[in-house]
Amino acid sequence: MIQLSLPALAQAERAFVTRLRLDRDQLEAGDSLLFESDATSATFAGPHGLLSIEGVLPSDLDGDVVLMQPDIQRIERLLRAGSPHNTLLITERCDQLCVMCSQPPKKTHVDRFDLLEQACLLAEPGIVIGISGGEPTLYKEQLFGMIERVLEARDDLEFHILSNAQHFGQGDVERLRDPSFRRVTWGVPLYASDAVLHDEIVGKQGAFARLEESLAWLMLSGARVELRTVLVSPNLDALPALARYVTRRLRFIDAWSIMQLENIGFARNRWDNLYVDHSRSFAPVAEALTTATLHGVPARLFNFPRCTVPEPFRHLAAASISDWKRKYVEACGTCAERDACTGFFEWHPEEAVEGVHPL
Repeated sequence: MIQLSLPALAQAERAFVTRLRLDRDQLEAGDSLLFESDATSATFAGPHGLLSIEGVLPSDLDGDVVLMQPDIQRIERLLRAGSPHNTLLITERCDQLCVMCSQPPKKTHVDRFDLLEQACLLAEPGIVIGISGGEPTLYKEQLFGMIERVLEARDDLEFHILSNAQHFGQGDVERLRDPSFRRVTWGVPLYASDAVLHDEIVGKQGAFARLEESLAWLMLSGARVELRTVLVSPNLDALPALARYVTRRLRFIDAWSIMQLENIGFARNRWDNLYVDHSRSFAPVAEALTTATLHGVPARLFNFPRCTVPEPFRHLAAASISDWKRKYVEACGTCAERDACTGFFEWHPEEAVEGVHPL
């Protein structure tokens, strides 16, 4: 597992963002250059003084954009060079309480928009930057402002933003029609076409109705939307009905991602009640995928190891798990499709990988 947070010391007293470089010829504004290193630490010198990082080789940090927090003596690797899986946590507050939430919400919020904006401006060319929470649109004005400024300065970047879409309104339509927002994709969860079931899963009465309203405003604005459905036992049999709803009412979406459960957060203690062994119960998933495909809605499977998916649907199983939290088990060692496979979450229970076999 790749460590995103590392112990560090800095001369600066306040939090700052910098990009780490080993080669002086690559230095640009905001960068810190390797000063000295040994087997267990690396010291960089930059606009904020010296920064010493423990527990990683300098070569593993080259090009990374990091946030140094002197008060807790740690760095966060916000944007890792060469990685397609870079996501910025905007807030840990949320107005839903999903039964399987992988990032249980907190009541407090630490405003880091200025620092995260600086990080985006230092990003390597042509990447997609993820934004998640909590619920980012609880701070919609700050979020929109950051996106607009970054995309104005960096026309090579794109954003993928996870949002429960409870906070879009008519007043957002004109703003979201700006061409810069065509480089933003909104990842929006929808767990059932039945309002009661969806509201039960997200832990908020009226959430389905509010979501429908927000999706209408997003459609009118021309927004790019990826619909996301986490597979849990309460909505397994409801997937075919959801597919019919999506193909009738939400044809404007760019993609529909059906996602397997992650054993972390709230799902860890509810695993036995929520987890669906799709290798034994794939029929509802297959029906949903077939309906979507027949109606021209691009559908895909996230967090589904390829060998656990029936062959006719295997090509839809994307390598979706972020590299920093992905693992493979012993049976994956000789698999010809390993490079195209998502593998497992680092914290996936060992007893839940039975039946995995090389392809």
